[in-house]
Amino acid sequence: MVKENIKINLLGLSRDKLINFFAEIGEKPFRAKQIMQWIHQYGVHDFDEMTNISKSLREKLKGISKIEGPEIVLQNISSDGTRKWVMKMPGGSSIETVLIPEGDRGTLCISSQIGCALDCSFCSTGKQGFNRNLSTEEIVGQIWNAIASFDNLDRVKDRPVTNVVFMGMGEPLLNFDNVMDAISIMMDDFAYSISKKRLTISTAGVVPAIDKMCGLTDASIAVSLHAPNDELRNQLVPVNKKYPIKVLLDSVRNYLDQLSDKRKATIEYTLIAGINDRKIHASQLINLLKDVPCKINLIPFNPFPGSGYKKPSNTEVRFFQDMLINAGYITTVRTTRGDDIDAACGQLVGKVEDRTRRSARYIELQELKN
Repeated sequence: MVKENIKINLLGLSRDKLINFFAEIGEKPFRAKQIMQWIHQYGVHDFDEMTNISKSLREKLKGISKIEGPEIVLQNISSDGTRKWVMKMPGGSSIETVLIPEGDRGTLCISSQIGCALDCSFCSTGKQGFNRNLSTEEIVGQIWNAIASFDNLDRVKDRPVTNVVFMGMGEPLLNFDNVMDAISIMMDDFAYSISKKRLTISTAGVVPAIDKMCGLTDASIAVSLHAPNDELRNQLVPVNKKYPIKVLLDSVRNYLDQLSDKRKATIEYTLIAGINDRKIHASQLINLLKDVPCKINLIPFNPFPGSGYKKPSNTEVRFFQDMLINAGYITTVRTTRGDDIDAACGQLVGKVEDRTRRSARYIELQELKN
């Protein structure tokens, strides 16, 4: 792991990898726990502040390693308390991370890729194209930065981040290894102690990766479904052409079955006016999910320029929700938070140096329409 002239960023090493790191430099395994606590629980990036580490080891660490989070280039705080950070990555691209406070809970929505390799038709992130996967330290660095942004924080008592959801930029299961390592760090008792029920991986339906999760993690799972039949979902979520709904839901059931508790999947369903919000769609969804342990989260579409879609009325949203509730499903409507700082669901765009030319093609298409 230790390479000549290359400093290892300890921010991205899980406990097992830290143990291997210290073994390579002739140090005892318990150093991993100490370093994890200094980095993640105390937010320390200066080795000289690590008072229970010998001076000789601190000097050694300075020479071969570093603790460095992503560069914050912008922080906005919404009128409702939502915080959004724009973080610059090597190469010039930027990602966005959002913290949503609600009572004693703080939910951090983190990104896993720069842009998104998928191209869901209703998501502004996807229209930006795709650049690359985030490294483990770039993923973990988002929670590290978020906590560090609070002034006068008592790190022992205060927990501004209690929940983490992989619902920011990117499809997390297309960055499988780095996301799994990041989850390991976030759940570690010597780091952030995020419980399995409070850490959620949201996927558009990368079935082989869901299957691969079995036995590797017990994080909660959310499925970006958005349509109750294959014909419509093929239009909204193109990955459905490769992994259709039945195959996807079978995989999700299998993942839930191997968990030690009776957990439910969260079904994410963006309601788009006149597209997937009619009575027939609710009826199809009720029938589709009858054998899937789940709760349903309805998300009124958040418009963005050139999308061609509209937000449904509150009456239409309530009607759809009532049908699902009357059928026995736990159904919530996601409250729009942070829309005054473009931090609402589906609005994260960052700055993507697009390797796919998707963003250019999208702009060309909009110009032709206009």
